[in-house]
Amino acid sequence: MSAGLLIITHETVGSALVETASTILGMCPMSLEIISVSPGCAPEDVVEKTYAAVRRLDKGGGVLVLTDMYGSTPSNVANRLCGEVAVKVVAGLNLPMLVRVLNYPNLSLEELAYKAVTGGEDGIFVCEPDSCDIKDS
Repeated sequence: MSAGLLIITHETVGSALVETASTILGMCPMSLEIISVSPGCAPEDVVEKTYAAVRRLDKGGGVLVLTDMYGSTPSNVANRLCGEVAVKVVAGLNLPMLVRVLNYPNLSLEELAYKAVTGGEDGIFVCEPDSCDIKDS
């Protein structure tokens, strides 16, 4: 059974990342929903939307929840799901993380959470001048 994917981010961060990842991959291979959290929103309203989204997405394989920044409202809302329903929450969403998850839509919830973390970590580099292919003219 495949896991569903729920993305909870500030404003349009999640939508932009999903659109970009889907363009890179040529499709979106997972059942997913995006919840955008705007400034001044009522966190309880977001919690209600989050539980409803998890119920829609969980077809028996659980739901991977990706949030943009640990300690922020999207992350705090997502963490309220922990222990109550079959979810894994990973904070620190970036494009490499999302692409990695979308490349493995049939993995278990545990495996998807691991792929999310490793994808996010593996996509971070310090670019040094001598490692770039571009040369000054």
